[in-house]
Amino acid sequence: MKISFIQTSFFGLLLMILPLNVFSQSTDYTIEEVKFDSQGVSLAGSILIPEKPFAAVVIVHGSDPVKREMEFAKRLAKEGIAVLTYDKRGVGESGGVYVGPSVGTNNIDSVNLNLLSSDASEAVKTLQTYLKDKKTQIGLVGFSQAGWIIPIAASKNPQIQFMVLFSCPTITTLEQLRFQFYTNGNDKFWDNHTDADAREHTKNDPDKYQFVATDPKISLNAISIPGLWLFGEKDIQIPVKLCIEQLNAFKAQGKPFEYTLFPTLGHNTSSLDITTPFDVSIQWIKHKTIYNRNRKN
Repeated sequence: MKISFIQTSFFGLLLMILPLNVFSQSTDYTIEEVKFDSQGVSLAGSILIPEKPFAAVVIVHGSDPVKREMEFAKRLAKEGIAVLTYDKRGVGESGGVYVGPSVGTNNIDSVNLNLLSSDASEAVKTLQTYLKDKKTQIGLVGFSQAGWIIPIAASKNPQIQFMVLFSCPTITTLEQLRFQFYTNGNDKFWDNHTDADAREHTKNDPDKYQFVATDPKISLNAISIPGLWLFGEKDIQIPVKLCIEQLNAFKAQGKPFEYTLFPTLGHNTSSLDITTPFDVSIQWIKHKTIYNRNRKN
């Protein structure tokens, strides 16, 4: 599939600076089952370790009750990245309770988001103990709902040194719900709606749920680690242009936040059937870890 995309200037610069053969990696990796404790429960997952990982990541779930993301983890491991992926709290072999439904007040209540951020943080601490080279940088890679979870975790855990966010919001939980209820799952939504129209409803529609909103801008203001957001312009779950506007405001403040916009994609930027967003994320991680580490030496 050929996908056109718009992106920040970093990627073109990266290709000029770093020859691709610098990143040649063995596709061999080991898989080890692991359990770790978080907030009183035991979470179960898998750690994938390449022979010489240049970076390491923990995968953070979206809102659905899903087990560990093994296929996505294997894609990362084949590129030379160590990975910890785990069954979400209350799912699979992990203890605790999955808070659902996927869309609704309790799933994205601030209490639950903070709890899930603690799970991600404990996963980072666990992964670090499995790395032979303790200087290996560890980041978080997540999908959708992880846009609220990752910044909270990163603001609390200095071991987290970068973040990659596929189709993740930078707006509040209430604003996201307003937009999602407005689009109502209509795949043709953008055929007859404008960004201005979507913005108006996202900002002003009455809320179907009453709870304290989580604003990721608070946590993002508190951190200065590199971040990459990957957006699909046709997304009907998050208002992408509004999210990009927030990121541009952060960039103007000097935050190391970047994004890539894929005009033909929707909320599916992490799909196994679509390679371009994943490839962009890999090159970005390599740039932020290998190149930056070599520059410091």
